[in-house]
Amino acid sequence: MPSGPSDHQVATDVATRAGHLLLEFRAGVGETAHDWWSLRDEGDWSSHRFIVEALHELRPGDKVLSEEGMEDRSRLGADRVWIVDPLDGTREFGEPGRTDWAVHVALVDGDGQPLAGAVALPAVGITLSTDPPPDAPPPRKGPPRVIVSRSRPPAVAVRVAEILGGDLVAMGSAGAKAMAVVLGDAEVYAHAGGQYEWDNCAPAAVAAAAGLHVSRIDGRPLVYNRPDPWLPDLLICRAELADAAIAAVTS
Repeated sequence: MPSGPSDHQVATDVATRAGHLLLEFRAGVGETAHDWWSLRDEGDWSSHRFIVEALHELRPGDKVLSEEGMEDRSRLGADRVWIVDPLDGTREFGEPGRTDWAVHVALVDGDGQPLAGAVALPAVGITLSTDPPPDAPPPRKGPPRVIVSRSRPPAVAVRVAEILGGDLVAMGSAGAKAMAVVLGDAEVYAHAGGQYEWDNCAPAAVAAAAGLHVSRIDGRPLVYNRPDPWLPDLLICRAELADAAIAAVTS
């Protein structure tokens, strides 16, 4: 264990500061050369550079897998690998007024299991972390709310909603969707439309810390830092809904 701040604190601090940087870029639209379209690329790369430099300073011996970074095969077999998405929900970030975008920072061990993680939701001013973990959301009366993409609702989520008698709720980034379940604004996030490890590693770590069910869509465990970072599906939900949600997909 490195000395100084804990891994949880590093994840939280780096994700939060990257979020502040992105908010500054967003606030400068119209005052700089950026328009809302070019802001997306600048936000991605600027956040990536900031996170990588911060992690290299705070954890110089660790490897980093970032959506925006070049592949570093030395991460394979490493005992400590940070998996980050510098800007999850790039499209939403580039739309005025939208809050459903995020920054993901997570650390996994040599077995590909999360050790720490944080998801910053900069536009709403919060960062959720594995330590201290979020409070488990209380039970809610009424039909479960199933989170889906606002542009392309995956068939699997529609199926889960039908089986559970739930309502579909559209939202933007993967991190915002997962945190909606953590915060009690939804009960199920079932995704099978394609993701990479950086899309769901930090959200899965935070959700698990909050006591939610986290797995592949068919119930298999999530494993990270694989040679191919493609990790196409994910289920985050209240524990009491997990068996029914998995059965809806596998039956």
